[in-house]
Amino acid sequence: MANPILVELTRGPIVESVHRGAVAIADAKGATVFALGDVERAIYPRSALKPIQALPLAESGAGVSEEELSLACASHSGEPMHTVPIAAWLARIGCTQNDLACGAHPPRYEPVWEEMIRRGEKPGRIHNNCSGKHTGFLALARHWNIATDGYERVDHPVQQAVRQTLSELSGIADFAWGIDGCTAPNFALPLSGFARALAKLPECAGGARIVSAMIAHPELVSGTGRACASLMRAMKNVAVKAGAEGVYAAIVPERGLGIALKINDGAGRAAETAIAGVLAKLGVLPRNHPLVRTPVLNTRDVIVGERRPGAALL
Repeated sequence: MANPILVELTRGPIVESVHRGAVAIADAKGATVFALGDVERAIYPRSALKPIQALPLAESGAGVSEEELSLACASHSGEPMHTVPIAAWLARIGCTQNDLACGAHPPRYEPVWEEMIRRGEKPGRIHNNCSGKHTGFLALARHWNIATDGYERVDHPVQQAVRQTLSELSGIADFAWGIDGCTAPNFALPLSGFARALAKLPECAGGARIVSAMIAHPELVSGTGRACASLMRAMKNVAVKAGAEGVYAAIVPERGLGIALKINDGAGRAAETAIAGVLAKLGVLPRNHPLVRTPVLNTRDVIVGERRPGAALL
């Protein structure tokens, strides 16, 4: 089916661009309570899967802190508030950033990157936005006293535990999979199944701890000025997580709801507006939050249009 327009951008009096996508909302009993667009087509959740990827660690008894759980779920900006505790976590389990399977890339937070350039410092693997997730994988392997080498391979026990966890939460027996940008496997499933898994996550002790940690430390999950932090700061007891290629997830524990959406063209800007629109419609996010209706500015910072939810969401 042709997915509906979830987000539109205006310039002056006309709509200049549109983004189509699909949204699924499920409850903790496994029912899809809202569906917009094709929610049965398999998608890669990308980094929105991280709270579920962290569940085997949270339930292992490995002794991770709330902050470390937040970092295991993070797509962070590479700021010191991220890299310093991750380095300490690695040292505690007898590893270094060289043991991380993810590659190096510059910090997303420009002031940190600019300062590194001034010092002539090159980014390392620890600056990768997924380094917290990978440290969590290493910590789980260490706790289980199994090989850390190859922990990112789909046949490694750590990744098989992630697969099994996702299967149990989503009710789906098997998944296609691909390799994420950080080198770890990412498992594909329909938005309906992903929303169901998100809704069920807080029902287990480890999942409730993960959601609580994300809500308590939104900047660790994302970074300074990032959308996930802004959204979580504006709500009460709601966790959100962005994924690449226009994916967004939200968990509303007090209502037993999981929300999953995917923008067809992979636009992150549209995913932010779409999740904000859904959360505002549910009444958990203030309708005046800047991501619900975001001004489009010109180079003189004059408002010339806006990015807003499409009629299908409203």
